[in-house]
Amino acid sequence: MTPLAIAVLALLDERPMHPYEMYQLLIARREDLLVKVRPGSLYHAVAKLAEGEMVAAEGTARAGNRPERTTYRITDQGRNALRDRIGELLRTPVQEYPIFRLALAEAHSLPREQVVALLTERTEHLTNTLTDIDALLDWTRQHEIPRRYYVVLEYIRATLGAELGWIETFAAEVADGTLPWERFDPETGQRLHDDHEHPWPAGDSPDAAPRPRWAVRS
Repeated sequence: MTPLAIAVLALLDERPMHPYEMYQLLIARREDLLVKVRPGSLYHAVAKLAEGEMVAAEGTARAGNRPERTTYRITDQGRNALRDRIGELLRTPVQEYPIFRLALAEAHSLPREQVVALLTERTEHLTNTLTDIDALLDWTRQHEIPRRYYVVLEYIRATLGAELGWIETFAAEVADGTLPWERFDPETGQRLHDDHEHPWPAGDSPDAAPRPRWAVRS
């Protein structure tokens, strides 16, 4: 079940509606912060859920000169699948692969000055995002939206704040030399290797790094 399918089923668990109304609600509730919302992909998700008998067409209506719109409702099968999936995601951490982690792991491929400049720019973006999230949180409180509906914004705010704080500290360590960094020839861009480098042991070495539990397959 895709993230968008979860969002669609959750909307239909509230009440029957047509796909365009679903799209409008997802945008109005800023769920585009959680899933990628596009009209075409939303209609496709509804069609796939209908094929799987998780939603069912309830009727078709036309308003004025607008195209006909089909209203869908969630089925018992869809409701059970939705609740099972939400429960599974809440219970069990899923190893995700945010692309920033990869960039951070390979940041040593860039000169110190470039890494500091890029991370400084990233902190500006994160600061702007935090400002937007704070404004949205203020709006929800002013409009007395029940907290259970926007608790995810608090989570996003907390994780973004932690990321921002860590990056600022890390960038400062790289900038002032607290964290030793590889050197590059300013003309050729070639890495200048130091004699004291300590490469990671190979995977079959007895000194290899321990495998995390999520990476060990039975």
